[in-house]
Amino acid sequence: MRTIAVANQKGGCGKTTTAINMAAAFARNGARTLIIDLDPQGHTTLGLGRAPDKLNKSIYEVLTDPRVSLSEVSVTSSEENVSLVPGNILLSGVELQLAAVQQREYVLNRKLTDEKSGYDVCIIDCAPSLSLLVLTALVACNEVIIPVQAHYYAIEGLRQLLETISIVKERFNRNLNVLGILLTFMEQTTLLSRQVEEQMRQLFGQMVFNTVIRKCVRLSEAPGAGKSIFAYAPRSNSADEYQMLVKEIINGREQIRTA
Repeated sequence: MRTIAVANQKGGCGKTTTAINMAAAFARNGARTLIIDLDPQGHTTLGLGRAPDKLNKSIYEVLTDPRVSLSEVSVTSSEENVSLVPGNILLSGVELQLAAVQQREYVLNRKLTDEKSGYDVCIIDCAPSLSLLVLTALVACNEVIIPVQAHYYAIEGLRQLLETISIVKERFNRNLNVLGILLTFMEQTTLLSRQVEEQMRQLFGQMVFNTVIRKCVRLSEAPGAGKSIFAYAPRSNSADEYQMLVKEIINGREQIRTA
């Protein structure tokens, strides 16, 4: 199973939007897809048509109870062929619950290794932080996609995250690689967006995806409807762009080794 974390410690960069629509695009390309909501805000859960407070179990129980498997917690989503492991506010207390657990960094990795449901792809939507939750995701996955808003302040945070990924790779997960940096909220008619894109490509080269995600009202509206962009506005530019992103991944984009 291909396991991809969508991570950035900065909020508002399109991380959850990217996780949802990548999962939907993989599913529409025939992949049996699992998405894990590892954010206490539960936005991925909401964005796929489920109310976090209406579900009996979530990823919290998977992480804190050795007896609970991913398959026990996974539910159907608004997107066909996408199963969801929901997240909720209980995740805010997971670090305290795992404080005494040995090798707690590997808890999600062990549960994914035990998963027998036959998924082709697993997408993990990380919390907007550099917490234990994010560490468990980076230890569990093979690849990381980093959405970055087309803004100058994003560059310093990106450097910090890349350094963190290098440390995790060295200490915990030798198979961890950056799949790419995804520019989001692009306004290609503005000089600022074009300058930021140019600078990002100069600084990070082939790490930056060819595909960029442009700013789009319909893309912002879709989560409120509990749908992916493909279900909400299938003829929109955003639907085309996320399909292009996943095709760029499927067609063999080279992983960027961080160490």
